[in-house]
Amino acid sequence: MPELPATQVSTGTLTQSAPESRPLTERLVSLDAFRGATMALMVLVNTPGDGGHTYAALQHARWNGWTPTDVVFPSFMWIVGVAMTMVISKRLAAGVSRAQIFVHAFRRAVILYMLGLIVYAYPNFDLSTQRLLGVLQRIAICYLIATAIYLTTHIRGQILWMISLLGGYWLLMTLVPVPGYGAGRLDVDGNFAHYVDRIVLGDHNYAGTKTWDPEGIVSTLPAIATVLFGIIAGHILRLERTLSERTAWLFAAGGVLIAAGLLSNIWLPINKKLWTSSFSLFMAGLDFLIFAILVWLVDVLGHKRFTKPLTIMGMNAITVYMASELFDEVFNAIHVSAGVTLRAWLYAPFSAIASPINASLLYAITYTLLMYLIAYLMYRRGWFLRV
Repeated sequence: MPELPATQVSTGTLTQSAPESRPLTERLVSLDAFRGATMALMVLVNTPGDGGHTYAALQHARWNGWTPTDVVFPSFMWIVGVAMTMVISKRLAAGVSRAQIFVHAFRRAVILYMLGLIVYAYPNFDLSTQRLLGVLQRIAICYLIATAIYLTTHIRGQILWMISLLGGYWLLMTLVPVPGYGAGRLDVDGNFAHYVDRIVLGDHNYAGTKTWDPEGIVSTLPAIATVLFGIIAGHILRLERTLSERTAWLFAAGGVLIAAGLLSNIWLPINKKLWTSSFSLFMAGLDFLIFAILVWLVDVLGHKRFTKPLTIMGMNAITVYMASELFDEVFNAIHVSAGVTLRAWLYAPFSAIASPINASLLYAITYTLLMYLIAYLMYRRGWFLRV
């Protein structure tokens, strides 16, 4: 995405011969590759052939702790911050007013939010239980708020906002009493974030939980901070330093944030479903490190060829996400015979040749390749969905 994950092509014009001789003026190829890798992993973990037989690394942590799957969504949020820093700074330099930029961001956020509603509305379209929050909805909300913060503050103000959001959420989760449970409860039923979801969202919560939403109201606060961490990375990329020096700063920031997240975990456990402050710190640290490695390999050393499939996958992230969600729902809705869905029929050949857990993985890999094929065909035709 331009300010969001991947709705616009990035050419990545830094060259191997002199990538460090100038400040960053366009999006790095490594950022496109990071976005594409995140998208591919998202499809892989979201569409196993058999959800009951999945490798642990391809499942979310049951509650506290983390798995590679838990890295996906915060990485999208982090990339939002990096990309919007690049894009908005160029628009401001071109003379576009802050008001115009915010109006544009508001329009894009509304479209993203509506697309998120469509994902969860299909195929029943039951407004009485329509999920109001979700993946695209959280991206839309955090993107819009982070844009407002970016347009009205400098880096110090952005850091203060980040600290306030993480600290304020920590205080809410540990000090505000929940009726019937008390204060400081971080279990599924007794925590403050889920209490607010039960009261405010009611039947409009996530269908898988019914009483709370993993992209809920209060837990959106530290998710905004995740976008702000990406903004800080964007500031580092725009420093008047060589690309190697900027990469070193990214590595250093990642190490500090990972240490801060692990230290915070002692008092407030790393938890994706609650998006705890420790989770936000730790995942931002991982994002800094992963991105720094990609910058070094791709944009400093020039190893761009192996990232081409990832870049293609990331160029139409909105399309790939919508297609991956809606295709899976269509496969489940269509019946090829009595009691046999199209999805079950498609999965049968995999279950016939491999053990349940490997058959599930093979189906997920095949489905991911299907989404890549869609992205590749759009790339070949020059079609790029812009929000």
